[in-house]
Amino acid sequence: MCTTTAGGRWLRSATRPLRRRQRPSIKASSRRWVKIPIPSTTVKLPRHILPAIVFSQFTGASPWFAGNAVLSDLQTLWGLPPDALAYMTSSVQLGFISGTLVFAVMAISDIFSPRKIFLICTLLGAFCNAGVYLFAEGLWSLVVFRFLTGFFLAGIYPIGMKSAAGWYQRDLGKAMGFLLGALVLGTAFPHLLKALGHSLPWSSVILSVSAIAAFGGFVTYALVPDGPYLTKGAKFDPTALKVIFQSKNFRSSAYGYFGHMWELYTFWAFVPVMLAIHIGSGTAVSIDIPLWAFLVIGAGVIGCVAGGLLTGKFGSARVASAQLGISGICCMLSPFVFSMPSPIFLLFLLIWGTTVVGDSPQFSTLNALYAPKELVGSALTIVNCIGFSITIISIQLLTYASHFIEIRWLFLLLTIGPAAGLFAMRPLIGAQAART
Repeated sequence: MCTTTAGGRWLRSATRPLRRRQRPSIKASSRRWVKIPIPSTTVKLPRHILPAIVFSQFTGASPWFAGNAVLSDLQTLWGLPPDALAYMTSSVQLGFISGTLVFAVMAISDIFSPRKIFLICTLLGAFCNAGVYLFAEGLWSLVVFRFLTGFFLAGIYPIGMKSAAGWYQRDLGKAMGFLLGALVLGTAFPHLLKALGHSLPWSSVILSVSAIAAFGGFVTYALVPDGPYLTKGAKFDPTALKVIFQSKNFRSSAYGYFGHMWELYTFWAFVPVMLAIHIGSGTAVSIDIPLWAFLVIGAGVIGCVAGGLLTGKFGSARVASAQLGISGICCMLSPFVFSMPSPIFLLFLLIWGTTVVGDSPQFSTLNALYAPKELVGSALTIVNCIGFSITIISIQLLTYASHFIEIRWLFLLLTIGPAAGLFAMRPLIGAQAART
């Protein structure tokens, strides 16, 4: 039979039957030409794909903490209780958990194009975020709209990751690092808007975030078609819960991730509170709370990037453990820094903000690596839902404890997460040390 090279060059073969141990005839009359196209194995990646996905991930994630950025205004306007921070933040987390489960059970990302899902969810999420201004009139209506915003965020953050996976195969890890960095900046972005427009009403912050999020959805829809490596995920299997934690390595990475989640979102939610405590200590210089909230949360981008660069040399387990350990030390030292001079206090918060999320990409890598191969999708869905459920418990616990504990001692409770996570990570660290 005839064939071609990858470049499409002609190869000749004889059609005359061959005798045993006889060389084929090469007479011109016995030759015929056949061209069989061979598909190229190299996919040309448009340069705009990653910037478009990263930008859309940044804008799409911005509604996550939009309510937190204007909470002080809402408390003044509506007379919200001090516990409103916990209710509002937890409702977003619960919405995200619910959305993640619904999307997984219904296999929505396998039935519909990811870019269409991303667009629809950004538009609906933007509308629900704007609903805080358009329709909400008190705490419980605020909680409902924040829950719905969180629900549609489940079609933004994970779906953006899937869009990237459809285009990147060899450099997927690098692309994911950029996407997680965009998620961190998007989470912090409403605080920056608040800082840039102190004279603006809170409604302008909410509506601006919604407009930016919707614009990002259109960017993805227009510029990011479904990639050549896009595959269908395995059907979600809730019974995987019985199996996945039987793996010692997966159990270690998942429990480490749970400890990380105990600390992360509670820290993010309480950053403005920490800054206010420092101002109230009497040792603070003039501090712009929204601006520094943005800088402290946004510093996590440095941790994500630095962690990715160090992984090649030290491995994900060691890098994740180191960052988890540093953030745990910050938890333990927190009671003693509130009364320190502002430069020291702010530097401390920047270090904490850098490490508290810098281990997140490493835990994602470890969980995907050690999950049972036939249950990777279900395992990651279950672990993510458990992790975000833990954030709700942590936020509610600190809010409840604030009624009985002096506020500067409150964040010692966050130490539970890093301590438990590091204890769980010991087998992975030991195994990595043995390999090196």
